[in-house]
Amino acid sequence: MQKVIVIGCPGAGKSTFARRLRDVTGLPLHYLDTIWHRPDRSTVSREEFGVRLGGLLQGERWILDGNYIRTLGVRLAACDAVFFLDYPQDVCLAGAAARVGKPREDLPWVEESLDEEFAAWIASFAEEQRPRILALLQEYGAGREVFVFRSRDEAAQWLARFQKSREGGP
Repeated sequence: MQKVIVIGCPGAGKSTFARRLRDVTGLPLHYLDTIWHRPDRSTVSREEFGVRLGGLLQGERWILDGNYIRTLGVRLAACDAVFFLDYPQDVCLAGAAARVGKPREDLPWVEESLDEEFAAWIASFAEEQRPRILALLQEYGAGREVFVFRSRDEAAQWLARFQKSREGGP
């Protein structure tokens, strides 16, 4: 496991999971949100994003945190492992609300509120984004380790077992 992507609905805890995975593996972690967004909340062009993402994909070792469905196919083609945090809508909405007002290394500003449009996007994720993700996982899954977690506990238990196995534990 040298080239990893972490995907899932906003608020699922992708960045938290990715940081914990980074801490266990030592792989460099890159947040797609910090590539796409500028600190003033504007975004880079699609072309600039593509160039920057392409540079990261050429690396020998990495974790990429973020959905960005437009580029998911190219990231799936380049990775050797993918973690899909496939959590219920209420968990994701609560996760997004819980991070309001907190500085985060995965976003270049502090969210001041849970934006209604963002909350609506989270609410529609299972219907609109999830089927596309599952189709892309089906298309690109061969030859890759694909982990789908349905709860935070499931992801935490996997990380604990993985860490123990790397430390030589039973």
